[in-house]
Amino acid sequence: MKYTPIIGLEVHVELKTNSKMFCPCSADYFGQKPNTHTCPVCLGLPGALPYPNKKAVEWCVQIGLSLNCDIPLFSKFDRKNYFYPDLPKGYQISQYDKPFCINGHVILSTGKKIGITRVHMEEDTGKLIHETVNGKKASLIDFNRSGVPLVEIVTEPDFETAEEVKEYLQKLQQIVRYLGVSNADMEKGNMRLEPNISLKKQGQKGLPSYKVEVKNINSFSFVGKAIDYEIKRQEEILDSGKVPLQETRGFVEKTSSTASQRVKEEASDYRYFPEPDIPPIRWTNEKINGLKREIPELPDAKKTRFQKQFRIAEYDSEILTTDKNTADYFEEAVKAGKILSLTPKQIANYIINKKTDIESLLPAKLVEEIKNANTTVSVDDKTLNETIDKVLTENPKAVEDYKKGKQTAIMFLLGAVMRSLKVKADAEKIKAVLTAKLK
Repeated sequence: MKYTPIIGLEVHVELKTNSKMFCPCSADYFGQKPNTHTCPVCLGLPGALPYPNKKAVEWCVQIGLSLNCDIPLFSKFDRKNYFYPDLPKGYQISQYDKPFCINGHVILSTGKKIGITRVHMEEDTGKLIHETVNGKKASLIDFNRSGVPLVEIVTEPDFETAEEVKEYLQKLQQIVRYLGVSNADMEKGNMRLEPNISLKKQGQKGLPSYKVEVKNINSFSFVGKAIDYEIKRQEEILDSGKVPLQETRGFVEKTSSTASQRVKEEASDYRYFPEPDIPPIRWTNEKINGLKREIPELPDAKKTRFQKQFRIAEYDSEILTTDKNTADYFEEAVKAGKILSLTPKQIANYIINKKTDIESLLPAKLVEEIKNANTTVSVDDKTLNETIDKVLTENPKAVEDYKKGKQTAIMFLLGAVMRSLKVKADAEKIKAVLTAKLK
């Protein structure tokens, strides 16, 4: 390739706290009647003062700790000034130069380390709705989402392919779900993806002089398509001797393309300054260590432990740890299975291959099913011989095929006998009797 893709990510994760980030309004806004979860604070009315949601701040720090970040002992909130209608007060309370978490990393399956620049806390914006009202096009706004706690996770520009990006995003989604701090449901906007993409010529030192941000993508598939489209688009521009415009673009689902939205702002355009209504936050090592101890076993650690402790394959371990509920269910089933002498591998195979409904089937009931499925019933010789003779009479072609040397025919006959018996009988014994009768 003439160019190397340089890709960084900004991911926004909505936290599932009971209340909003800086006011007592309910944060459970999805599907609610517009503008019913609002108050003077999140509507930016004069004289209303914000106060931080303690749980949201602690959860933000736990996300950072789970991404191997350092937690500075001094942090503060800042005002990010802009004049879009989605935040009525004309600014967003965010963090600029003193975020809660810095300098983390995630390791991909290839061993590649992806740097985490920062994990910071801010408030979500309202939602613009474009409709036709009384025959005229209009933009309406719902402020229910305005002020919901939002964590932004920013990576270094360490990705080179869409596949690396998707693996990282799946890991990140897993982690926040294991922590229990967000549903990370992309269809509901709980997790929104924004890749920054540029291309560097082979041999070029440093980063490109531009970057293109694609906003608010809501699926792993779409983020891959957006990246692939941008790489191709930017290649064509660079090949023509021009430099792509530094801008913000939107992903167009119907055409799997991107479209220009606006020229990308620099940090100076937002005129950040310290939030005067919220004092700085000072941590102690004791408090940070306490938050660290509350973090549950995370997916990668659980996957490794499952392989060692239960002696199951890496593939099986990966499937079982995809979500925390399945992993917990498997461990409970293993405990219950010891009484019936079932191995973890038997239980893992059954859960994976039978696609067990863990919501309706208790682990103890599951192991009973597995035991019954693996227990053979003794069949008396008279019943067995009568059943085999009946199957041989009813399947003359299979008998003839076997006698002509077609070995697979005996497996067909074996299956027919097993079905006729209607119990789990000893397959090896049945096969031996069948073979003797077919000589």
